[in-house]
Amino acid sequence: MIFSRNSKLSIKDSIPLNASDVEFLYSAKQFKVELLTLITSAKQRIYITALYLQDDEAGREILHAIFAAKQDNPELDVCLFVDFHRAQRGLIGEKKSLGNRQLYLDLSAQYEYDINIYGVAVKQREFLGVLHLKGFVIDDTLLFSGASINNIYLHEKDRYRCDRYHKFSNASLANSFVNYLITYFIDSQCAPKINQDLVPEKRQMKGLIKQLKRVLNRSKYTVTSETCIQNDLIVTPLVGLGARGNQLNLSARSVFKAATNKLVVFTPYFNLPKSLAADLSKALKKGVQVTIVVGDKKANDFYIAEPEKFSTIGIVPYIYEMLLRAFIKRNQAYIDKGQLNVHLWQDGTNSYHLKGIVADDTYHLITGSNLNPRAWSLDLENGLLICDKQQQLKDSWHKELAMILANTDRVTSVDDIEAVRNYPDKPRELLRKIKITQFGRILKRFL
Repeated sequence: MIFSRNSKLSIKDSIPLNASDVEFLYSAKQFKVELLTLITSAKQRIYITALYLQDDEAGREILHAIFAAKQDNPELDVCLFVDFHRAQRGLIGEKKSLGNRQLYLDLSAQYEYDINIYGVAVKQREFLGVLHLKGFVIDDTLLFSGASINNIYLHEKDRYRCDRYHKFSNASLANSFVNYLITYFIDSQCAPKINQDLVPEKRQMKGLIKQLKRVLNRSKYTVTSETCIQNDLIVTPLVGLGARGNQLNLSARSVFKAATNKLVVFTPYFNLPKSLAADLSKALKKGVQVTIVVGDKKANDFYIAEPEKFSTIGIVPYIYEMLLRAFIKRNQAYIDKGQLNVHLWQDGTNSYHLKGIVADDTYHLITGSNLNPRAWSLDLENGLLICDKQQQLKDSWHKELAMILANTDRVTSVDDIEAVRNYPDKPRELLRKIKITQFGRILKRFL
């Protein structure tokens, strides 16, 4: 067994790896180069899953490259999967439009050989849950990152959104990702193609979403590996939807519990689910050295720098900072003795989007899950659990960690974090109203 019986994971769910199968990528630009290189050289298949593929310079470059690969090789199996709702709206604050779907329609009309772009609707409304699966499969290679596809995620211009990037050269792992997408989205006929003129109407979509939800609640990655014996380096693909019996959530908790010496946690939005917060508290009590790396509020993708442009959505980073401040206050004793290290990430005007958990340099949960209540219970999430008993990935992992920490400052007390009284007028007043109405309790669940 990898963990205890409660994790519901066994060696049969895992795929043996060689250390050479795993490569850490260390920047958004490197990730983009790798993605384009793989697309250009694709021979058999391209299966990409992301929250969105945006109509901007980087999004168009990636999509044109995919179409070009299809023209060069009409037999190439190309399927892209994006969130159904997100694909058909503009950015927050923009006027009503077809959103990114218009780009998909335009390019499908432009090229002779078309590709498949599917819209996956996890819930009836976007705010109730989205397709948050990640994974870029090209032939037998899997690129895994929390990043979607647009300018800032791929560092197309001056700004970037910092994430984690890993490359797995393993046919069994790539197959498990592709088989999941075929089984639950294509064969189920619950995810319509959105790069065609007609998409299901609202009433029809309601039925498809209901059917898809039933399927996804019991979905899992299937593993068909020749060797299912104990190995010093193995990976387990994980997926989860909903608060009950969620394999990904259970595994995240298991990694917390497995730590005996060191625990490292990355989350862009500091609002841990209650069960994970309780596991963190237990880890501290048993003497585990905990490092939490979270983005400064100014590195949050919802942060609005110009006061005159402040809108309600801009309150999100301030709420996360208030939660972090309360956490620091509760755990000051652990900080004082150096057992708890909280690092705030900031690099100019760039933003922070890292996720993941590492215990004792041995257990790595690589995921797109934000490790917050929304990810825990509303969104469809996935991840990879690596068990590295001989710590063959330690050098690469430590290099990644050092590069991340280079843009952080360690928090020594609540005095290092801005107090509410010092916030600009608009967010301070909105926070006061939220506190008065108790709306914050509801809001926290969707953050």
